[in-house]
Amino acid sequence: MQTGPRNLITDVGGLWVGNASDAHVKTGTTVLVGDAPFTAGVCVMGGAPGTRELALLQPDKTVQQVDALVLSGGSAIGLDAASGVVDALRARGRGFAVADQRVPIVPAAILFDLINGGSKDWTRSPYYDLGQRALAQATEHFELGSHGAGTGATTASLKGGLGSASVVLPSGHTVGALVAVNALGDAVVPGTRHFWAAPWELGDELGGLGPAQTYPAAWPSPKGSPRNTTIAIVATDAALDQAQCTRMATAAHDGLARALVPSHTPMDGDLVFAASTGARPLSDPADSWMLGHAAATCLARAVARGVFHASPAPTDWLPCYRALDS
Repeated sequence: MQTGPRNLITDVGGLWVGNASDAHVKTGTTVLVGDAPFTAGVCVMGGAPGTRELALLQPDKTVQQVDALVLSGGSAIGLDAASGVVDALRARGRGFAVADQRVPIVPAAILFDLINGGSKDWTRSPYYDLGQRALAQATEHFELGSHGAGTGATTASLKGGLGSASVVLPSGHTVGALVAVNALGDAVVPGTRHFWAAPWELGDELGGLGPAQTYPAAWPSPKGSPRNTTIAIVATDAALDQAQCTRMATAAHDGLARALVPSHTPMDGDLVFAASTGARPLSDPADSWMLGHAAATCLARAVARGVFHASPAPTDWLPCYRALDS
């Protein structure tokens, strides 16, 4: 297997990612947008999700495609980022046509970063503006780590962050992942610098340390409040309908379980969107299960890359991965 040219979700042609951050609030928003509407599905496995427009992603619903997906900090308050994206897309003439009106379809998910050391004393939520700024900055190249929805993210022992990765399958299909890692669990094996996701590393994208040689029997010991969530998007150029996207999102959750220990807890909202641009048909029945496996391994790598690229900021109460002793 090999990565796409950027090792980002934007290796799936026709998709763009934009980030916007507020260093004072210590939060941010990330937007995935297509140059055309794309098919999407979702799977929620965490016990405390915060979402917008998820019901319409079910395969039996009328609207089959979306204009963008939003990942944001801010807990339920952060869902306002999607409103900013909707208004900006509407101004561009994007959206589901209803008579002479356009209604952009923008599902969203949020993570909890309200007690991470940033100032949350706003009189007006910053998330509407963050959504608009993130959309305006959407491009094929974007930064990882402490950017966008990963700005104020944390894990059990380290800063979290925004991660992305891609892989090109033997069939020629591309799969990519984008994730804001704000986990109750740990991305590294306790007491080591080895990522739980290391067995899936391609090249030296995680520092090239490889898997840990031994694994502790002790239970994880989160340092912060158990209010978290890891939210993600997996995408492909394979032609999938909503039911197939939903299945790919479900399979991709295996990547969270491989990369974060523990995951899918009662107090997080772990969620994965899946997106299909439909550019390449599925010619072999085996392609569909390969896509699910690729989405899971790609998401595991993206989780580790988000933590790997985190950078320090004032008021941090957790160290960055790169500050660990070698």
